[in-house]
Amino acid sequence: MVKLVLVRHGESVANAANVYTGWNDVPLTEKGREQAKMAGERIRQLADFYPIHIHTSVLSRAIVTANIVSDVCDFLYLPITKTWRLNERHYGALRGLNKDVSRKVFGKDQVLEWRRGFYSIPPKQGSSMIDRRYKLCDQHLMPRAESLYQTQLRLMPYYYDKIASRMLRGEDQIIVAHGSSLRALIKKIENINDHDIVNLEVPNAEPIVYTMDTQLNIIDKKILR
Repeated sequence: MVKLVLVRHGESVANAANVYTGWNDVPLTEKGREQAKMAGERIRQLADFYPIHIHTSVLSRAIVTANIVSDVCDFLYLPITKTWRLNERHYGALRGLNKDVSRKVFGKDQVLEWRRGFYSIPPKQGSSMIDRRYKLCDQHLMPRAESLYQTQLRLMPYYYDKIASRMLRGEDQIIVAHGSSLRALIKKIENINDHDIVNLEVPNAEPIVYTMDTQLNIIDKKILR
């Protein structure tokens, strides 16, 4: 058997302000840091969990959460890979906009479809990201807005190549990422249909622990609260 632990970052300043974040790079709040510590404490108490690699995005809120969890769990010696493929979903022109304001501007039904629908794409931002962390990436792959489906498409190749391949060798893994990117991954590994994915929530800093067999079929799932 092998374990996969998923952790959404702790509360960010954008979460606290109720704005769309996406690829905006925002820090954790003090509450978010405390949440990350608690997530680490819960993971530290897991029985028979011996991770050999940590995976996170290139966004600070996830990286800092991963570092805090690693520190609490005495995992600082582990290799950590940072990849844009684990970034939060790109919210396009909604980035930085208050969610309540967006409902007034675009209507509740439209905003719900953009936020929770699997294939809906929010309005695109005017140009691709201009940020040195993406300088070496294929610019044709850089989104201007994404549906959850598109988020899943750019995430899964990394999961299969860098995470599932290790788990097939019996190596436990940790992923510290974001609400939507983790929803996209969970949809795939749990085979959740397009309708039911609307109801899936991934709370901040509540580790999700999957125990899988040698073929990566899920034997058990628990959420550490």
